[in-house]
Amino acid sequence: MDIVAIMEALAEQGVTVLFKADAERMAERRRPWTLVASGAPLRDDVLVRTDAASVEQCLEICLPRLRELGLSVPE
Repeated sequence: MDIVAIMEALAEQGVTVLFKADAERMAERRRPWTLVASGAPLRDDVLVRTDAASVEQCLEICLPRLRELGLSVPE
């Protein structure tokens, strides 16, 4: 999965994408990764967000939701 290509494709559609690694949650062995997607193409100021154990898990959770909302996201 090409994360840069995914982020670029979403940005080209007006979506802001943020990945975060939280050091405190990582030290506590909690889900340290966060993905947040927001922006004009998402209806009614919808925010797509999740916390997960890995970047891949964040994408597995959020990409289907973004596709449901009508965005084109590379496989």
